Amino acid sequence: MGAKWMGATVVRKEDPALLRGQGQFVDDIDPPGLAHAAFVRSPHAHALVRGIDSAAARAMPGVLCVITAAGLPEPLRSQDLPLYVPNPAISQCRMPQVLVREEARFCGEPVAIVIAENRYLAEDAAMAVVVEYDVLPPIADCADAVAPGAACAHRGAADNIAARVPIRVGDIAAAFAGAAHVFRERIFQHRGGPFSIETRGIVCAHDRASDLLSVHISCQGAHRIKRSFMDMLDLGDHQVRVIAPDVGGGFGPKGAFYPEYGAVAAAAMRLRRPVKWIEDRRENFLSTHQERDQYWDVELATDAQGRLRGLRGRLVHDCGAYLPWGLVLPWIAATTVPGPYVLPAYHMELVAAYTNKISCTPVRGAGRPQAVFVMERMMDVAARGLGLDRAEIRRRNFIRPDQMPYKVGIVFRDGRPVTYDSGDYPAAQQAALDHAGWDGFAARQQQALRAGRYIGIGLSNAVEGTGLGPFEGATVRVSTTGRITVSTGATPQGQSHKTTLAQLAADQLGTDPDMITVITGDTATISLGMGTFASRTAVNAGNSVHLAAIEVGHKLRRVAAEMLEVAEADLELVDGHVQVKGVPGMRKSFREIAWLANGAYGVSMPADREPGLESTIYFKPDQSTYANSTHVAEVEVDVGTGQVTITRHLVMHDCGTVINPLVVEGQVIGGVAHGVGNALFEWMRHDDQAQPLTTSFADYLMPTAAEMPRVDTHHAVTPSPLNPLGVKGAGEGGTIAAIAAIVGAIENALAPFGARIMHCPVTPAQIIAMINAAPANVEHQEATHG
Repeated sequence: MGAKWMGATVVRKEDPALLRGQGQFVDDIDPPGLAHAAFVRSPHAHALVRGIDSAAARAMPGVLCVITAAGLPEPLRSQDLPLYVPNPAISQCRMPQVLVREEARFCGEPVAIVIAENRYLAEDAAMAVVVEYDVLPPIADCADAVAPGAACAHRGAADNIAARVPIRVGDIAAAFAGAAHVFRERIFQHRGGPFSIETRGIVCAHDRASDLLSVHISCQGAHRIKRSFMDMLDLGDHQVRVIAPDVGGGFGPKGAFYPEYGAVAAAAMRLRRPVKWIEDRRENFLSTHQERDQYWDVELATDAQGRLRGLRGRLVHDCGAYLPWGLVLPWIAATTVPGPYVLPAYHMELVAAYTNKISCTPVRGAGRPQAVFVMERMMDVAARGLGLDRAEIRRRNFIRPDQMPYKVGIVFRDGRPVTYDSGDYPAAQQAALDHAGWDGFAARQQQALRAGRYIGIGLSNAVEGTGLGPFEGATVRVSTTGRITVSTGATPQGQSHKTTLAQLAADQLGTDPDMITVITGDTATISLGMGTFASRTAVNAGNSVHLAAIEVGHKLRRVAAEMLEVAEADLELVDGHVQVKGVPGMRKSFREIAWLANGAYGVSMPADREPGLESTIYFKPDQSTYANSTHVAEVEVDVGTGQVTITRHLVMHDCGTVINPLVVEGQVIGGVAHGVGNALFEWMRHDDQAQPLTTSFADYLMPTAAEMPRVDTHHAVTPSPLNPLGVKGAGEGGTIAAIAAIVGAIENALAPFGARIMHCPVTPAQIIAMINAAPANVEHQEATHG
């Protein structure tokens, strides 16, 4: 059928309920008999638990039970949490326990769970639990962790190395031996968190009659959480149902299975009552996964004209105390560095190190913002060293469209070689520069400088692997009432799945998206699913819905042809009916067709007719699709206070065929907000004892509407040849290149002071220090836009 809804700007189906306050989040789930949980957490980054005295807590009014590791049922008591992505390069695999059995390895790790009639009583009782600790030396910084003789994050370990991974492409020795220029830098990117509006939360209820554990949880993959419960509790598929209701943001860390979830389930099963735990914001700072703390030592080799010959270096990555996602995050970072450029040789030694901090796992962008920051900073360094315009050095090194598909020579986290499937990187950059007025900025910058104002412009490019496998599924069904439902394992946290997937089904079923109900994140509605992460849903769930709806459309025509005694080719689907083309009066409703397709009781069905009007498809991509983006940021720096104002941010984004431009624009703008935070504000600080110092929004800064610039979004469209819809992911492209563009703009604004910025975030105090460190006469130098 023709595409009426694909590419249309359709308002979000999700919004009316949310705007009326009718959303259903985990904390809105209040089954009868509900009890509440609070956790006793380690106040130390590294310590042995010598004893736990819970007598006083258990005696308090309203307290139902206190459970420690010793009181957990098997296999929870002795089993570690599951490793989601094993990797043979991991030399020491350390995973958390549901409750600390002996050794706490980060501040905030759960030691005991307290269940009471309400949260207030549970919190009071948790304070009454006395834990005796022997404090051990902690390791707070990954650079220190890899040094000889460093304290070990895990008692008894030989060292802190989780893995060493050499990534090698081309002849790096020859690339540097024949280089006309070599540029060296050390780049540091600090730790930050996801900090979604809704924190983590879970409600567990165990029904003895059916032996069913029902779980409502704020997560990014209901089926993944179900599998984890099955593994941890040794349950069958029929014994666990997981439902993700409305989810108020996820950004990556809500994709994991956390210790608290197993403890809450154990409490619910012991008490035979539903138990709820809602993470408070302090717990969110302490115990929800974060991202970054990476040190990069890199060298870039070019020829005399600025063409890249090779890049080599070492990445030291902070894993935190455990590896819930294996090496996914640093692996993505290390393999994303080449970006949209022809890089003949690339060697990177990845060193993943344990520290006594909460684990680092993917946050929006998942290692790609770090990689892009490194490559784009080095491109700016090379441009300055060669006297080239920053845009020009990029032009000279772009992969051209006629080189697609382009093999980078690296294996990506999906297990496939990195092969860019499509994209026009030179055209995307040029369009972004034209929209941003790049060529005219130098004159504006000099005029501002004469007026005592310091403005700058920055540029960055990124290529993003999206649509990761292994699969996502969808069931499209027409019921005997004529209603159309789409069920999928995708688990949204604001990405508009119920709108975009309805659009795709509506195109194939000849109806309006509002006539289609999309059910997400409920393991009872579809047997398999992976969830929503890594900009994968449009590719995986989108194509599953598309193909399943096509099949249901065929079934509708097939049965209607029997009923109307016409050929299938003469029929069309229009507004909930199948009708003869050109003869609207000759038609059957979906309801009538579904009744016949479902059969009559005790009556034989024709051999060539399948029962029902439904289809389940699991789309399995052969490899990732690769989206790309160019960001251009303009800033003004107050040299008296160090404050940075982003005056404009432009994004040229290519996610292939666009399902809904409004949704993509929202995703891009939201992504830029993450980038602004990472570039200027967000810094999860710890002292040398690995004690977190920023555990509230009074200390940890986030961008608000006041700090957000106007974001101009533009779309290039190069459809992917790897899936029927031609789509690529769009959820992270706003973040990935934003940090490098913003920091590049700040450095450009501070060029009169000779500033060089190789870290993020960039704070006002650091800017003032750079200005004060400039030679006395440097303020008279001219800014250099290029």
